Amino acid sequence: MKTAFITGITGQDGSYLAEFLLEKGYKVVGLVSETHDIGNQNIKNFQHKLVLEVGDLLDKSSLEKIISAHKPDEIYNLGGITFVPTSWEKPVLTNDVNALGPLRLLEIIRDNYPKIKFYQATSAKIFGDPKEVPQTEKTPVNPTDPYSVSKVCAHFLTQLFRRQFGLFTCSGILYNHESERRGPEFVTRKITQTAAKIKLGLEKKLVLGNLDAKQDWGYAPDYVEAMWLMLQQKRADDYVVATGELHSVADVCKVAFGVLGLDYKKFVEVDKKLFRQSEAKALVGDASKAQKVLGWQSKTKFEEMIKKMVLFDVKLLTAKR
Repeated sequence: MKTAFITGITGQDGSYLAEFLLEKGYKVVGLVSETHDIGNQNIKNFQHKLVLEVGDLLDKSSLEKIISAHKPDEIYNLGGITFVPTSWEKPVLTNDVNALGPLRLLEIIRDNYPKIKFYQATSAKIFGDPKEVPQTEKTPVNPTDPYSVSKVCAHFLTQLFRRQFGLFTCSGILYNHESERRGPEFVTRKITQTAAKIKLGLEKKLVLGNLDAKQDWGYAPDYVEAMWLMLQQKRADDYVVATGELHSVADVCKVAFGVLGLDYKKFVEVDKKLFRQSEAKALVGDASKAQKVLGWQSKTKFEEMIKKMVLFDVKLLTAKR
């Protein structure tokens, strides 16, 4: 039986990956915080199948203790600060968690367990203001906020340890991916939750920033499969994981409200104060390398994903009434 260690196991990606690996017969060890229980609802249905260990990406000794106890075959570093506005408020903490966190793991692997396969969650935000469209693994990085700077650092460290020490380390350059487990601070979940509230008479309007902002949005359960596939290859490498399609915030609104028989234009207001300090250019990924080498495909269509999220939120809110 293989053992996997997942940081960020209670998050959207971590919880879906944990479920995926359990189905593959893995022993799954997850890193949880002693002080924060964010996302525990994401794993509650299968928590009894997991081994949860208290630790912190800021505390190398806690990571060493867990890795020494379980000697995982694979480590998936999905933990971190993932919300761009938070990175502007706390840039030092963002880089300590997102850049030095993976470096602590890489050092432990290099010094003690060089056979462990390591996956680093890199973000398409590393391309920032992209120099080319669509972006590939060879597109120059151009970060535009503290979050993307931290992810660039982790990305390059992952490559460095692969080249310099011959470790099996991979970066997944994942484009935006959403699901029923997406945090409410992210625009897609904010839209689906508020649409559900409006339908149920709990809210009257939805206030958003730039409706024309576009993203390459995929479905998280599809994307965690790509993470696993990267660590099953004979050779470690980095891969773009994306749908290759762009949709606007307005498109999300149209589908989300439309599922509920509502016209979003009657309920959505734009507040220019919500426009981001560095409004990202449209990022759209070319995942042809992942398709060719990993045999990976994005299976879930945009409209289907938003529909799943809206219906989930209606069910969730109805159960709370």
